Amino acid sequence: MTSFESLQSEFLHTCEFTKRLDSKTLRAYRIDLKQFQAYLNRTNACFTEKETLSEYLETLHTRYAPATVKRKIATLKAFFHYLERKDYADNPFRKIDVSFREPQRLPRYVPLHCMQDLIALLYKKYNQADTTPKRKEILRDIAVLELLFSTGIRISELCLLPASSIDLPSREMKIFGKGAKERLLQLDRRAVQSLTRYRNAYAKEIDREGYFFIGSRGGHLSDQAVRYMINKYTEQLPYKIHITPHMFRHTFAKSLLEQDVDIRIIQPILGHSSIKTTERYTFVSSSKQKEVLQKKNPLSLLRAEKLP
Repeated sequence: MTSFESLQSEFLHTCEFTKRLDSKTLRAYRIDLKQFQAYLNRTNACFTEKETLSEYLETLHTRYAPATVKRKIATLKAFFHYLERKDYADNPFRKIDVSFREPQRLPRYVPLHCMQDLIALLYKKYNQADTTPKRKEILRDIAVLELLFSTGIRISELCLLPASSIDLPSREMKIFGKGAKERLLQLDRRAVQSLTRYRNAYAKEIDREGYFFIGSRGGHLSDQAVRYMINKYTEQLPYKIHITPHMFRHTFAKSLLEQDVDIRIIQPILGHSSIKTTERYTFVSSSKQKEVLQKKNPLSLLRAEKLP
């Protein structure tokens, strides 16, 4: 039988160059398969045996949170499905029940007043900037945050956004999301204003690099740089708050829900392949639920009765 290491390499090559999976998925696949290989080396077990896989999954449950275990199982499922399709080995997952209850994790979002304060801080910093390089950098930061908040795109989609994929005069942006799925998003007028000013300031760099958002050392902006930038500004707010780039996505979805936007419209905007992924945002719309129950309660439709 072909070695696990060579099959792993072939699988990852197919995922990268044939399926064209995104870099984060590929990195997770590499980490998870390397970890499984280390387990095989320690135990000297056969990777195609059902018992080997069952025992390995038990070790995962003792070491990792449910969400992480779920991801690692998904990696192994994809790997063994590939082996089965290529007639390299039978799929042991067909004989194993891997289902388990995963606790509901509610998305974390940014209160709108905090988002207002954060954006206002950036504009204040821009107006106070005393050098052209400072103003230029803050222009980029404003464009990044307003685009994240106004479209709900993933941080990876923003950082790798090709310059050719954004059409500011038409207020349209083409996104290639997970699994190379394409979606077209309409841009907000206010966001277009900040994006246009940024585009004009970074025209040479954008034309040279081919990416819309440029890093401080050239090339595309990195997700680490965006995280650092957000932390830098939130630390200057008069209160403590931790904001991650993905929380902009959660806040965007929650805000649309609370404005009565149909969840079936939100799903393609976010690039979710399943409506179940989008439905988790319904659990955080508590303020909207409160408004509905207070102002549109069915009891209010009945004639008011009085007790003696």
